This record gives sequence, structure tokens and C-alpha cells, in this order.
Amino acid sequence: MGIVDIFLQPGEWYFGGRDTRIRTLLGSCIAITLWHPRLQVGGMCHFLLPSRSSLHPPATPLDGRYGDEAVAALVQEIGRQRTHPREYACKIFGGGNMFRRPGGDTLAGAGDTTEGLNNVSRKNVRAARQLVERAGFGIAASHLGGQGHRNLYFEIWSGAVYLKFSGRGASVRAE
Repeated sequence: MGIVDIFLQPGEWYFGGRDTRIRTLLGSCIAITLWHPRLQVGGMCHFLLPSRSSLHPPATPLDGRYGDEAVAALVQEIGRQRTHPREYACKIFGGGNMFRRPGGDTLAGAGDTTEGLNNVSRKNVRAARQLVERAGFGIAASHLGGQGHRNLYFEIWSGAVYLKFSGRGASVRAE
């Protein structure tokens, strides 16, 4: 059997087995990858915003456009595998500031592209970290913030995540 190649659009998630490659393109959105090394299963979500506004209660089924619901969907999937969050390698990517002011500076300010309380990118990064920690995942690695977009490839058979970052100023962390 060949490789199943899945492309995630914003608001989607996927969980699958060892013959799967998941890929996506990120700007200010966040992708979270989860990989179980022994079972060689894993998944990825691609969310746009941390959560729904309080005016719109959560829907059924879960809506992957929102970080809290996307993480809940992945947690449901790992429950179907009869596994626990602590057994997974979790990696977080994205949260790039995609908007520039005339003259080339980011809207967040020159030098630091993640400043500014109204910055969607910054809110997404903060939410992603909180959501995965609250769900019980340890963060194995992250590539967050900065100015620009990311192409992301996740191979479930190996757990490898490949990243092409077309930008600058990201925060990179491997735990």
C-alpha cells in the first residue's frame, strides 16, 4: 500500500496511521502535531483562532477552526487509540505575523513581530501552548511567531516533521 498524502486546510484536523503524510501551509494559524512512537499513529490540526467568541457556544461536531475544539478533537482521537496524551510527542508550529505596515515594518512593531495585545498570531501562540499543556501533552519542539509563512510536512511512519520557513524572527525550541 502506498503513502496517504493529506493536505490540511485551515480548520481541519486528521489522525491516521503509519502510511500517512500530513502537510499544511501556515501563516498566523497554528498547527499541532501529535505522534505515538510505539504505535506509529498521529495527527495534526490547523486552527485559525484560539476559541469561539462567547456569543457562539461550541457546536457539535467540534469545529477545527478554533484551537480549543481542534485540540479536543485530537484528544478524542487518541482516546479511540486507548492511549494517553503523555505518550505522544507534541510539536507546535505557526503564529507568523502576516501583516506589514507601509515601509516594511510589521503591524506589531519593528524588531519584534509578536508584540501587540491585539495580534492574532500572538494570541494563537499563547493559546496553543496553554491548550496542549492543559490536555496533558508535553511540548517536544516548537517553531513559532516571527514574520512569514511556513510549509509543514509530518510523516507519521517516522514522527519526522519537516518545515520550510519563508520568513524571519521565529522562536525555535526543542525540549
